[in-house]
Amino acid sequence: MSYVAPLKDMLFNIEHLARIRQVSALPGFEDAGLDTAQAVLEECAKLNEGVIAPLNWEGDKYPSSFHDGQVTTTPGFKDAFKQYAEGGWQGLQHPVDFGGQGLPKTIGAACTEMLNSANMSFALCPLLTDGAIEALITAGSDELKAIYLEKLVSGEWTGTMNLTEPQAGSDLAAVRSRAEPQPDGSYKVFGTKIFITYGEHDMAQNIVHLVLARVTGAPEGVKGISLFVVPKFMVNKDGSLGARNDVHCVSIEHKMGIKASPTAVLQYGDHGGAVGYLVGQENRGLEYMFIMMNAARYAVGVQGIAIAERAYQKAVGYAKDRVQSRPVDGSLSAAAPIIHHPDVKRMLMTMRASTEGCRAMAAVAAAAYDAAHHHPDVDARKDNAAFYEYLVPLVKGYSTEMSLETTSLGVQVHGGMGFIEETGAAQYYRDAKILTIYEGTTAIQANDLVGRKTSRDGGTNAKAIAAQIQKTEAELVQRGSANALAVAKRLTAAREAFVDVVDFIAANTRSNPNAAFAGSVPYLMLAGNVVAGWQLARALLVAEDQLAAGTEAAFMQAKITTARFYADHILSRAPGVRDSIVEGADAVTAMAVDAF
Repeated sequence: MSYVAPLKDMLFNIEHLARIRQVSALPGFEDAGLDTAQAVLEECAKLNEGVIAPLNWEGDKYPSSFHDGQVTTTPGFKDAFKQYAEGGWQGLQHPVDFGGQGLPKTIGAACTEMLNSANMSFALCPLLTDGAIEALITAGSDELKAIYLEKLVSGEWTGTMNLTEPQAGSDLAAVRSRAEPQPDGSYKVFGTKIFITYGEHDMAQNIVHLVLARVTGAPEGVKGISLFVVPKFMVNKDGSLGARNDVHCVSIEHKMGIKASPTAVLQYGDHGGAVGYLVGQENRGLEYMFIMMNAARYAVGVQGIAIAERAYQKAVGYAKDRVQSRPVDGSLSAAAPIIHHPDVKRMLMTMRASTEGCRAMAAVAAAAYDAAHHHPDVDARKDNAAFYEYLVPLVKGYSTEMSLETTSLGVQVHGGMGFIEETGAAQYYRDAKILTIYEGTTAIQANDLVGRKTSRDGGTNAKAIAAQIQKTEAELVQRGSANALAVAKRLTAAREAFVDVVDFIAANTRSNPNAAFAGSVPYLMLAGNVVAGWQLARALLVAEDQLAAGTEAAFMQAKITTARFYADHILSRAPGVRDSIVEGADAVTAMAVDAF
């Protein structure tokens, strides 16, 4: 079946959970209220449903190809990207000073989800460009901004991130690409970069590579890494494109999923050196690259939500059509669509509740990002920044792991037909796997959560979030409905488990690091589960109010049912995870290496 953007759920989150009224009160966002959000999302849905989504399966069957140094993308991609760029979608969240629309992340995140649901392979190109734009806005010189930003924001040019090398994956201290200073202030860059998404393609006139490399004589380790702009084509003083730079694609990878997205091996400097330009200061490259990576990590989390939504829609469509066996309760006398079977409903509800919980969490994180960057009060900016920074590894780690479970359930709902490529269910499962790996594996997100986000402040920020959750519990109890009380019970147990784990992590990270890090990924999954469940609890309160007022009765009832399911079937996992972390660390580390 074709993709239909979940606009009602997105707008519900934007209005009631992310509180777009408060976002539109921030300086610079005065025109970005609910009406604007609805108009933008509806227009975005048209492009993604009508133009980009139909290319998704085509990209899986006819991936990007490589021949004589050139990459040709899937038929239809180039024209679709032209429409995407001409519609102004690349510049949606970027500053008006560089030709963007300057809309808040609260709105932009929903558009990012639609694009990735429609076609994740296609969406990776704009995702990487967004990261390059963010890095240049933050650290680029006025000259670099003048040359590159408008073209990137317009979508005429695209951007890449060049971190990984054959010997340097997650350990960027091992980066060996080098940069030699030149008399004119430029640098000559040499080295090999692998896993470069859209490192070569035919959809844009120029590709702007942001490359990590070491300046000659720089310190070893992460302290000696600098960041460079290395364009595919040199840019003349009048802005026109000049000679081809010395950066070339030597191959593209053959992958399990996201097949239409060309993943390139790039060679720099085989013919005298690729001309590069320093971004910011020497030896601060990793700091700048983290700007790109943080933007990309949030976006990858949204990709998880997006692919889960697409798999859910596909599974629901199949479950309504596939006739097999009579319902177990005897409610129908003949064989019926499988959606009548309780276990199929359980799988579909798990898919739906997980996706909606993560979508709500991402929406709230986006609003915090907007406040962190635009709120006039310095303390409010600081609080929102801390909240957002804590949520980034949850959005990335929990949402992508969720997408694996959800897309796997999508195949399961299809039964044997899910294992057959022609149904299309398997593509979502294959595409989802990369999300737990790139832009930092789930373990790296968990390391960030343990080290930077919990241990560093002794769990203070995490406990401040727990205090907010406790307020929602009190509201649920005060509401007193059967659903509210049931959700309150689960949320309280989950929050208490969360606080226990935060205390354990804060107490052990330095004194007993093996114990803390043995539970790092379970801690991330627990935290993501609790925050997503908290947002659905907030959604339940809103939906009950809206239902009482007679607003969108069917939608609001479904929202209440989904929140209750999440609490009973997903949030209820939290106490068990707490036990495995706090009481089970020794079992992780006890086995001798030789015994494996």
